This record gives sequence, C-alpha cells and structure tokens, in this order.
Amino acid sequence: MVRLNANEAPWPADGSAVDGLNRYPEIRPLQLHTRLAAHYTVEPGMVLATRGSSEAIDLLVRAFCRAGIDNIIVSPPTFSMYRVYADIQGARTITAPLLADSDFGLDVALILDKCTPQTKLVFVCSPNNPTGGLVPLSAIRQLASARADRSLIVVDEAYAEYSEAPSAATLLPEYENIAVLRTLSKAHSLAGLRCGTVLASERLIRLLNRILAPYALATPVIDCVLRSLAADNLRRSREAVGLVLEERERMSGELLECPDIVRVWPSRTNFLLVQFRNLASVEPRLSDAGILVRHFGHEPALRNCARISIGKPRENDLLLAVLGRTLERT
Repeated sequence: MVRLNANEAPWPADGSAVDGLNRYPEIRPLQLHTRLAAHYTVEPGMVLATRGSSEAIDLLVRAFCRAGIDNIIVSPPTFSMYRVYADIQGARTITAPLLADSDFGLDVALILDKCTPQTKLVFVCSPNNPTGGLVPLSAIRQLASARADRSLIVVDEAYAEYSEAPSAATLLPEYENIAVLRTLSKAHSLAGLRCGTVLASERLIRLLNRILAPYALATPVIDCVLRSLAADNLRRSREAVGLVLEERERMSGELLECPDIVRVWPSRTNFLLVQFRNLASVEPRLSDAGILVRHFGHEPALRNCARISIGKPRENDLLLAVLGRTLERT
C-alpha cells in the first residue's frame, strides 16, 4: 500500500530501534483489543485500551459528569485520582468512608444512602489502594442492582492479579451499569508502558471510543503489550505474582515483630498497609537507608500509617533490618 494520505515521513528515523515509527499507529489497534479481550475473557467489543487506567477514569468522568451538576461517590481512604479527575471536570465528590473498625470494609448501605439523583459514578477500588482489602462480588452486585439506570459502578481492579479472586468482569453479562478497570502496570511489570483497559458493555465502549483521542497508544507500546500477552510471558508474570504473594505473607508476619509497628492490615495486593507507633520517628532511618514508602498524613483514618510495596527479598530484608527486625537467612 502506498500511503500518501497522512502527511507522514516516507523514511524511518535513523537509529530507531523500532520499525514503522514514521507511520501513525492504528487509531484503535484491533489486534491489541482482540488480545486483551481474550486475556480478560470478554468479547472484543467490550474492551478499550487506554494510557493507563488513570486515563480510563478521566474518560468516564468526562463522559458522565456535567460540570457543576453531577457527582461521583468514593470511599476513602482510596485511590486519590478519582477525586482529582472529578475536580478537573467540575464534578462534586461525595465520600462514603470505609469501615475503619472492620478492616476498612466497604459500607454499601452508606454509599446508597449518599447517592443523589445526580450521582453518575460510584468508584469501588477492589482490592483497595491503600488499604489492601477486597470487595466481595456480592457488594458490587448489590450496588449495581440498586443503582440500575442511574449510576455506573466503576470497579478498579488494578491489583486483581494478586487477589486470587474472581473479577467483577464476570458480572458484565448481567449488569450494563458496571465498568471494570484493569492495568498491565502491576502484575505484568509494565508501569512505564502506560496501558490500561476498560471492560464494559459494548454500548459504553462505543461511547468512550468517541471521547478517547485518536492514536492514543504509540506503536512501541502496542508492540510491547502484544509481546507481554504471549503465553510464555504470561507464565512468567504468574510466577512473579506467586513470588510476591510469598513475600507478602512473610513480610506481614515479620513486620509485626518490629518494635515500631502496631498493626499490619490483611492485604490482597502487592503492598501492605502498616501502622507505626510514631511514623515521624521512623522516617529518618528509612531515608538514611534510601528506602521509600508511601505516607498518608493527609488521611485522618491513616494516622501514622504507611503503604509498603512488596519488593525483592533483599529489599524487604533491608527494610526489616532498618526497622529493627534481625533475620537469619540461609
């Protein structure tokens, strides 16, 4: 095919490690969407690839929320970008806090009580970031049934591969008002690639397609994702997830032996939420050792808490040593 229609350069760039960069990628790469659909066990028309799942959140807010009129509901402590994109759109954010006394469980009754006629999106992060807890599918089903034809229930499953639980995508054939967000950033080790996916009804995907910019994913991104979804690479990803789960269980027990730590919450993710006696007193030691953890001083429910990602065994051992836990490893 002689491509003289898009004002592209006719020659590839010198020194490029990727072929075809002088040409625009597909506006919506069919092979990529087909492969993602197979991976997540849905129909190809129920998939939209985005620049990370954060872009999917932005698309949904822009698609459904009118500035100054509509609102979203979030359950803090949770992923902060839901509120950020609502603020950008001029939509109001209503909070229905998690149940702090019940390992930060989702309060379905409170969410439904907080809904108004202008509630267009209900965000449910499962497993939740930063608390690590899983929301049962029965709760998702309850929300979707109660808000049918009124609100879209957006289930953010960025950490689903670590949960060893069924995906909310299994509910899509029953509920048109559910959308599921997935990402390759975590379990597939592709955070720098920025590729997320919306799984939803074909009607909703067609709507989002109208909003998403053309050529949203670059050619190297598309090629890399296709390679990562090959059978051998998926097998290696599953093996890596298994190692993280082993380290997560080890770290959960070892951290509780550290004198500075009060509590470690159960987790279905690749991180642990940890409560310190006095986080400020620990921070200098972590900083001196070059260890970064995520603090949540702005969240009243997470006072003296930090989110600690599960790293390589030697990185985890260094953290434990800094916190005063001496290990004997063979």
